[in-house]
Amino acid sequence: MPRRSSDETQTVPACRSVPPPQRPGYVPPRPVQPTQPISRPQAPPPRKTGGQSGGRRQKWISGCFTAVAVIVVLFFVGVAALVAGYVYIARGLPSPEELQTHQTTFVSSKIYDREGNLLYEVTDPQGGRRTYVPLDRISTYVVQATIATEDREFYSHPGFDPIAIARAFYYNLSELRIVSGFSTIPQQLVRNLLLTPEERVQQTAWRKIKEVVLATEVSRVYSKDTILEIYLNEIYYGNLAYGIQAAAETYFGVNAADLTLAQASFLAGLPQSPATYDPFGGGYQQALARHEAVLGLMVEAGYISQAQAQLAAAEIREYVFTAPRIDLTHAPHFVVYTRQVLEATYGPEVLYRGTSLRIYTTLDPQLQQQAEQAVREGVAALEGRNATNGALVAIEPTTGHILAMVGSADYTNDEIDGQVNVALRCRQPGSYIKPLTYVASFERGWTPATLFWDVRTEFPDGANPPYVPVNYDGSYHGPILLRDALANSYNVPAVSALQFVGVDGLLDIATRL
Repeated sequence: MPRRSSDETQTVPACRSVPPPQRPGYVPPRPVQPTQPISRPQAPPPRKTGGQSGGRRQKWISGCFTAVAVIVVLFFVGVAALVAGYVYIARGLPSPEELQTHQTTFVSSKIYDREGNLLYEVTDPQGGRRTYVPLDRISTYVVQATIATEDREFYSHPGFDPIAIARAFYYNLSELRIVSGFSTIPQQLVRNLLLTPEERVQQTAWRKIKEVVLATEVSRVYSKDTILEIYLNEIYYGNLAYGIQAAAETYFGVNAADLTLAQASFLAGLPQSPATYDPFGGGYQQALARHEAVLGLMVEAGYISQAQAQLAAAEIREYVFTAPRIDLTHAPHFVVYTRQVLEATYGPEVLYRGTSLRIYTTLDPQLQQQAEQAVREGVAALEGRNATNGALVAIEPTTGHILAMVGSADYTNDEIDGQVNVALRCRQPGSYIKPLTYVASFERGWTPATLFWDVRTEFPDGANPPYVPVNYDGSYHGPILLRDALANSYNVPAVSALQFVGVDGLLDIATRL
């Protein structure tokens, strides 16, 4: 048989399993069935290794860092938003530099006699009484009482008080209505000077935001002393008194620099509600209670002791408040005359705008009283001759100073037009022009010994019938010296002297005198 190559594939039949020869009595074994694996007790879970614990800690730390980063980002975003909002609001508001230009423009001026007695205070018809005074001329007690009452943290906050804002927000939110405010002194000032009248009365969050922004800007531009000075000269104290100087004069008759602790603390309580605490208008008891509250705030602030507060309260309780009189009671015609001269010379607003004027005049108070009495007695003495009015002016010859002026017998009597100043009305000069005529003649060579003929004389003017003067006694007195003619107030010699000097000569001497 030929051999197969190695490359050929030989098919071998599959071998079957042949059981071994069986002996007699042989029992074949049973086939082994597959069984479930034997259950053994499970070993306890392995302990966490250091790597697993560190992973969880790392995740926790990573989460904390993420949260902090988010908070920081939100914080800066919030700050950026606040700054942007602040700048946006500030751009739409009046400039803080305008604070001083927006101050109340009206003032009141005072007219005094030559001895410094107040004759009258001229007030703006559209305003009230106001005299601006610098901070160094205001009592320290006023500053302390005002700060303790209105804004205890005035010198430390940036224009607004965050704690006061939070407290007011809590109270207002609790009551669901406005029950508490948080206005600082700068906020009150910008509200009164920089906001419109409509905005001042608004009770909205937007107005408060404007106040806070403006107050911050004002506090950045101005010193706290400047802000306080403007505030004390602007605030209304009731009874037409604007500013601390007018208030001191209205309620106590003193200057702002001379206010005592009791007086200053009383005034500091008025601006909250001047009408409610008006001691002249039925608010006396409320004013006393408010005064004690202010003193309590000063004690809390550490400005005064409890003993000082008690003494100050007792002082005001014993004080008798007298409403001020601002009507024309002293030398009324002279006061009106003074106002007319000022307004004609400097303009009508000089008395009400700019700086308060203190006008010291030449009026002598004693001579004024004597002049008023002399006019009253003179009119009464001539009542039988139908005399109802009179006037008198006393002038110092060497200076031309007016020492007394009485324009009528009774300024308040409408039947005689008492408010009309007869001394200034264009009236027939009468005999008082004669001395001026004779003075003019003296400058032209006449003397007191010059001789006149007091006889009937005609004085033609070229157009009208001749003027024929008659003496008051209806008779003529022949030859008479100038000095006697003047002493007896004869008319013929006086007209002769006027003819000699001329009307222009008389006007010239009258103007010069």
